[in-house]
Amino acid sequence: MAPRLFACFGKGTSSSSQLGHGNDATVVDVSPEELTRGGAVLVELFSSQGCKTSPEAEQLISRLSRGDFQLEMPVIVLAYHVDYWDYQGWKDPFGSSQWTVRQKSYVEALKLDTLFTPQVVVQGVAHCIGNEEEALLSIIGNAVRFSSPAFKANFVRPTPESLQVALTGPLRTKIDNQGADVMVALYENGLVTNCPAGENKGRILSNDCVVTKLEKLCSVKDCSAKKTVSGTVNFSLWEGFDANKCGIAVFVQNRSYQILGSQNIHLPNSI
Repeated sequence: MAPRLFACFGKGTSSSSQLGHGNDATVVDVSPEELTRGGAVLVELFSSQGCKTSPEAEQLISRLSRGDFQLEMPVIVLAYHVDYWDYQGWKDPFGSSQWTVRQKSYVEALKLDTLFTPQVVVQGVAHCIGNEEEALLSIIGNAVRFSSPAFKANFVRPTPESLQVALTGPLRTKIDNQGADVMVALYENGLVTNCPAGENKGRILSNDCVVTKLEKLCSVKDCSAKKTVSGTVNFSLWEGFDANKCGIAVFVQNRSYQILGSQNIHLPNSI
């Protein structure tokens, strides 16, 4: 059998590195914090319940998302559960090949040798092992920040099984002729899983900021910071969907995978 080109890392591993129902609509505006504090830093975790060292990273990013570290800048956290550890006896219920493909794109963009978990990517341009608190906080503190977009969100439930999100507003960052994509992630907090098999057998795993859906709102090119951008995305919902536990993150990503701005929007209870 050919060797598998991925690894599960713990603290101190030398691979850590820093690189440069109804149709009623609800409208939500941008957070004042994101407008006044110079823009958020996007932190993306690639993790798996099948990786023995990922639960520690999940705890770290949960603390980060709650604001436990009292950082000077707002931080938006997204956790993608990859599927390449599913062969070890436990299939991650939140795992998806879509997130594995996304991580592979970062591996190529950052010129890395392999996929690994837990991995954190900050602003699309720097990374570290996901359970290394000091390294992660250092990367966040040194990250280049861009103004957060100022989207207003209009939420509609066309059916009980779907959510439509219409976004309108300026990106607040100029986009050059190479272009960029405006992406919208739907995530869920407060997930608890009893893991009866695999590397984390016998553990109760807690997960926050778990990305369940990711859609492209639009692509932009030669766009001024003040120009209004509009689009709509549709999400299919899952059994037990609870708006109180969910939110959306909007981020702008260029062709080099650098994040040029991000905005967090909580879902209103009324949907």
